Amino acid sequence: MKKLSILVFLSAVMLMAACSDDDTFTTSRSNLLSFSTDTLRLDTTFSNVPTPTKTFWVYNHSGDGLRLTNVRLSQGNQTGFRVNVDGVELSAANGYQVNELEVRNRDSIQVFVEMTSPLNNAATPLELTDNLVFTLESGVQQKVNLRVYSWDAELIKGRKITTNTTLTSTKPIVFQDTLKVEAGATLTIPAGTTVYFSQKAALDVHGTLRCEGTAANPVILRGDRLDKMFKYLPYDRVSGQWQGVRFRKDSYGNVLTHTDIHSAYNGILCDTATTTQTKLTLANSTVHNCQGYGLQAINSKVEAYNTQFTNTLKDCASFVGGEVMLTHCTFAQFYPFDSNRGASLSFGNHIDGKDYPLLTFNVVNSLVTGYADDVLMGGNKEGVTANYLFDHCILRTPKPDDATLLARFTDVIWENSKDYPDGGYKQFMLVDGDKQKYDFHLKKPEKGEKFPSIDTGAVLTDSRFANDHDSRQRDGKPDIGCYELIAD
Repeated sequence: MKKLSILVFLSAVMLMAACSDDDTFTTSRSNLLSFSTDTLRLDTTFSNVPTPTKTFWVYNHSGDGLRLTNVRLSQGNQTGFRVNVDGVELSAANGYQVNELEVRNRDSIQVFVEMTSPLNNAATPLELTDNLVFTLESGVQQKVNLRVYSWDAELIKGRKITTNTTLTSTKPIVFQDTLKVEAGATLTIPAGTTVYFSQKAALDVHGTLRCEGTAANPVILRGDRLDKMFKYLPYDRVSGQWQGVRFRKDSYGNVLTHTDIHSAYNGILCDTATTTQTKLTLANSTVHNCQGYGLQAINSKVEAYNTQFTNTLKDCASFVGGEVMLTHCTFAQFYPFDSNRGASLSFGNHIDGKDYPLLTFNVVNSLVTGYADDVLMGGNKEGVTANYLFDHCILRTPKPDDATLLARFTDVIWENSKDYPDGGYKQFMLVDGDKQKYDFHLKKPEKGEKFPSIDTGAVLTDSRFANDHDSRQRDGKPDIGCYELIAD
């Protein structure tokens, strides 16, 4: 019993000593705070649009407790930074500072920072800075620098195009909800224009859309997030950032030239139409990284040439019925997020219980590849018209055994899993699913390698096919796909 009393007494003494250590505060100027960063950089943001929140930690490893007289923003509310320190918001009510904080030895506090920047009246992104100042009871001041680039933009809500309109602005154009082109109106987007859409926004076309990009100055349709999900991954490389382009039933005559549509939910949807008029022409364009379809067209007259369709959760391009001409296109399915990804290219004459005659489906000098052993899907119903032909193509799909079916494939190279066991990505410049970085230009074979896409296309006399996706001239032995391998 006596031994037990002694143990209890010693434990109490040790506990009191520990509490005493933790409650010891110093005003020594040599005892300082530590920070998880000395500069907190927020990603580029549009003016008047809140940034995502970033955090950093404040540590006390000094050996004694430290009291802070205050924590404050140097410039108060002048720059648009908003800060929360240890659960206390720096606001007008407290003069943009928090007073009398304690950070015990071996303890820490967390700081949250976000920003809504004011208009800066600059044509390019302007850097804004402020300092979060920590004043210790000793009088020592420590600082964490806050930095962000702010970009003035034209923020638009509820826009409807009711007459023929050319979309121009001296600032970035950001649609914060759906842009609607009414029936009878034509929206023209000139070369060099980038249009930003918020996550729930779409380009909804009842009239006509014309995107008039060039190789040097393409039209870009993308999401409005300028920040990063991770240090290595900008949101611009993440699918599903906006809703994409939809051509409604009575929308015809749409022409997209040198247009880059990426990181949407569905890149392009063409509603059920008639084949008496051309619904969509895609020339020298890119549809990439979509959380749904890259392109889906139902009973529509569509032509695409020198165009890239890549990386989608559903099919990169899907056609049901209609009249379709695909020339010098690249269909590559390397979507990184889901092994149950769709096909690179699919076609058929039946969907949702309805028949749509496939009057014409001609694919020429095109490359169809991906991770899976079979990325070309045909779903044709017997008794419904299904006219299709593949000419001088590379197809990652099993070669048909049926002679009748085989007659629909002329000078086709069958890309098989034996030659490309991990998918057909080796023929491209870059396929990096981890960092979601892709470059679908053809790669020059190394010594001993041979890529079947090089020099195996048919020579076409139509001047539209004389140059590739980037407007580089094709040689006398054109390559298959939308890109021509240019010799050193």
